[in-house]
Amino acid sequence: MKENVIQEKSYRFALRVIKLYKYLIEEKKEFVLSKQILKSGTSIGANIEEAIGGQSKRDFYAKLTLAYKEARETHYWLRLLRDSQFLESALAESLLDDCAEILKIIGSIQKTMRQKNKNQ
Repeated sequence: MKENVIQEKSYRFALRVIKLYKYLIEEKKEFVLSKQILKSGTSIGANIEEAIGGQSKRDFYAKLTLAYKEARETHYWLRLLRDSQFLESALAESLLDDCAEILKIIGSIQKTMRQKNKNQ
């Protein structure tokens, strides 16, 4: 079976977010922002999984759009955690880079789908 890049990247990112959540609650005693990033960061991959199982192209696109929105939200929380000094710059930048890559991939898939629909 061929590897699905966005499926794998979003899954690995979700694992990183879970580890980040544990770090924030155990080491930093931060319980509000950590819950927000846990929800949005793990939701990206969940929505991609739903998109893959979509019953139509329209359903696929809708779920992919939700994944994109969750990735945008996650990007926001990561910036907030970095700028409020809950995260060291290097860790925050690494997570932000991963998140930005996911956003680019999802955006590219959406763009390709829009172009295909326009040409049909």
